[in-house]
Amino acid sequence: MLRVASVNVNGIRAARRRGFGDWLAQRDCDVVTLQEVRCRVEDLPEDAFGGYHVAYDPGSIPGRNGVAVLTRSRPAAVRTWGAEVLLRAPGERHTGLVAADAPGTLARGISRYAGEGRYVEVDVDLADAAVTVASLYLPKGGLPAELQQPGRMRDEPDGGARYARKMHFLDAFARQLSRSRRAARARGREFLLTGDLNLAHTRLDVASWRRNQQSEGFLPQERAWLDAQLSPRTLVDVVRRLHPGVEGPYTWWSWLGQAYARDAGWRIDHQLATPGLARRAVSAVVDREHRGVRLSDHAPVVVDYARPLG
Repeated sequence: MLRVASVNVNGIRAARRRGFGDWLAQRDCDVVTLQEVRCRVEDLPEDAFGGYHVAYDPGSIPGRNGVAVLTRSRPAAVRTWGAEVLLRAPGERHTGLVAADAPGTLARGISRYAGEGRYVEVDVDLADAAVTVASLYLPKGGLPAELQQPGRMRDEPDGGARYARKMHFLDAFARQLSRSRRAARARGREFLLTGDLNLAHTRLDVASWRRNQQSEGFLPQERAWLDAQLSPRTLVDVVRRLHPGVEGPYTWWSWLGQAYARDAGWRIDHQLATPGLARRAVSAVVDREHRGVRLSDHAPVVVDYARPLG
């Protein structure tokens, strides 16, 4: 079995105080992808990533973003959009960043985000498993200008700037995603995109979908983008395939109010796999808490894939 988990830790140091290290040791995953690590390399806690090899792109914005892929064995290759990465084996303490492997020609527009710590992918070789696994942290975005109403928003109106930026990212990333998927196939590998997409796809993915139809993360334009990425021939939503027709399982809940207690969440953390890998998915669960404690405002998405893959 190949077990892959994806979790937005919302700060690795905060998550470790809540028990992330214990969860990581207990969950026995082959691959773990992280988003919003939000920590300078020199400030990472000792043994922050347990007994795993780590490929970590911290980005260049202090205290924000940062994505990583943890693997049992040293990855065969590590690629970013041009950013340097931390490559560390279990027990090592060096803090220097090194160049990642060449990603090939980048899609138009994607290099604009190279320094933000939003994407890293690795080639994993585990006996009979050959797969490229990517960790993505997609921008949250905002509302288009026509939906912004001062006094009724958490953020200050920005004339639609955050919305426009997210849509630009989605446009560029769609092209890059296609390239990455096809490049993996050319290397004889399956491809798995994991992470916090800050997008809920259908009404089943938002507990209060009626009142959130004009909320960032569930806008018609965003949902249409995800529609276009999914098909039986390109990428398959693994969790939805294993949980058809049911509400959730949600992966994010606000810290405010009773959202978590009422399970009034959003499913915005995903594992999207090429068809051969998706067919091998046998179990998908969301670890809402570990020993009674939430690790983050997000919860780990854990999927088991039967081997051999493909």
